[in-house]
Amino acid sequence: MFHWHSRTRNQFVVLPPVGLRVPRVFRKIEFDDNRHSQLLAAMQRLRGKTYLEDGAIRPQDLTPDGRHQTAADQNAWHVISLNAEGKVGACLRYLDERDSSGFNGLWVSHAAIACCPSLGWKMRRAVEFKMQCARAMRIGFGSVGGWAAAREERRTMEPVAIILATYALLELLGGCIGLATATFRNRSSAILRKIGLNPLSWNGAELPAYFDPQYGCEMEVLEFDSAYPNPKYADDVDRLREQLSLSPVICRGAVSPAAESEAPAEFALRMAAVA
Repeated sequence: MFHWHSRTRNQFVVLPPVGLRVPRVFRKIEFDDNRHSQLLAAMQRLRGKTYLEDGAIRPQDLTPDGRHQTAADQNAWHVISLNAEGKVGACLRYLDERDSSGFNGLWVSHAAIACCPSLGWKMRRAVEFKMQCARAMRIGFGSVGGWAAAREERRTMEPVAIILATYALLELLGGCIGLATATFRNRSSAILRKIGLNPLSWNGAELPAYFDPQYGCEMEVLEFDSAYPNPKYADDVDRLREQLSLSPVICRGAVSPAAESEAPAEFALRMAAVA
């Protein structure tokens, strides 16, 4: 179980995709273009600083003001942890890709293993099978990434808390089968495995780790179901789901919130499918 007494009193904030109608399961929806832009930029700067220090990216991969921008940022959900001074301490991104027409449109298709002659086709089939499962269960499908924590937070529970909070976010959104490309650097992959992610497999065999020249390290593709974190953390995800429902959701663009019953209805359908 997560030791909450060892976690700092950081506040969670959620940034939804730009222009998305946010489900009313979230109780503190705010429309503030400036605040959204400020938080997104601060999060990108944290990622840029962290990844540069770790050797995962080069200085030329950053904007002139030090931000690590990706094409997914505007279209993704972001869970952000703010410290007592209002600075971003940790972050994680979820990109909903349930409407993708196929493998080539997915974020994970850019992983180096997808181009491997002997493993690429296995990865593709494994990912497509996961997409089919998500659609059959009428839940979300997508990728998580952009995990970063400020140096002063790395010896705290905040890096783990942001992952568990993302599980909670996905359950509030109705559930999700997801993918992640995880680096072996700084034991990132090992941490994700302990929380509940598992190596992507095809025909009963796990896909092996691979070297990614873009990040200069060994990586692996992991998969997860947001309804099934490591049982050790299940109660913590439930607690965080309640906390996130009451956390600020800062929207950009005047888009009306979704209907009251929208997200709960999707969640109910999912539970019926699982049962």
